[in-house]
Amino acid sequence: MSIDWNKHQAAIWRSRKEYLRPVQNIDPISLDDLLGVERQKHLLLANTERFVNKQKANNALLWGARGTGKSSLIKAMFNQFYKQGLRLVEVDKDDLIFLPEIVDEIRDIEHRFIIYCDDLSFEANETHYKSLKSVLEGSIELPPDNVLIYASSNRRHLVPESMQDNRDSGLVEGELHYADAIEEKISLSDRFGLWLSFYPPGQEQYLEMVDHYFKGFKGSRDELHAEALRFSQSKGGARSGRTAKQFFQFYVE
Repeated sequence: MSIDWNKHQAAIWRSRKEYLRPVQNIDPISLDDLLGVERQKHLLLANTERFVNKQKANNALLWGARGTGKSSLIKAMFNQFYKQGLRLVEVDKDDLIFLPEIVDEIRDIEHRFIIYCDDLSFEANETHYKSLKSVLEGSIELPPDNVLIYASSNRRHLVPESMQDNRDSGLVEGELHYADAIEEKISLSDRFGLWLSFYPPGQEQYLEMVDHYFKGFKGSRDELHAEALRFSQSKGGARSGRTAKQFFQFYVE
C-alpha cells in the first residue's frame, strides 16, 4: 500500500503485513500543553525548525524518568510543523529490523520525515539496534537528508550496563579506556547528536501542571491540590505531567 503523503501526515509501521498504515486520528497535543520542559522544548524546536527548512539537524534522543513528557514533546513537535511538510512515521522497537526498508520507501519523497521510536531500549542479548545504527549514520550509503530519528527512552545509553562492564574498564597511561561492552553501548546513543534529559518535577511544578488541566475549576484550589497530592501518593509518589493528566481524568468535582 502506497501512502499519499499530501493527504496523510503520519503513519505507523505494521510488521505483520509489512506496510505503513496511515494514521486517521492524530494526537492533537501542542507545545503549549507541555509544562516544566521549557529548555527541552526550546532545543528540540530549534532542531526541528532547521530540519524542516532543509538545514543541518541532529537525530534526537529524549531520555529520563517515565511520564515526564518525552513522547508528548515529539508528538507536539510534529503538530507544530506538519503544515510545513513535516511527516511522522512511528516504528516499534521490535520492528527496527525493517527500518532500512522503511527509509528506502521515503528517502526520495519531497516531504521531511521524523521516524519516531517510543520507549527505545534494548536488553543485552538483543541485536535490533544494529539496523538503527546503520540508519543513524549510514553504511556505504549516506543517510537521507529528509529523515531524522527522534527516540524516547528511560535509559541514556539505551542498553543496560552491568557491573562487569565497569570492571573491565581501566586506566591506560593515565587515560580511562572503556571495556568493549561499554564502548558498544555508548556507540549507539552517541549517534544521536542531540540528547535531552528529563527529570521528575517537584511538588510545586506538579501542582502547576494540575492547575493547567483544571483551568475552569470553580472549587477550592487548596482542596484540589491536596487531592492531587494524595493521587500521586497512590501511584507510589509519582509526580509528572502524566500523573497530572491521569488525576484530571480521575477527578470528579
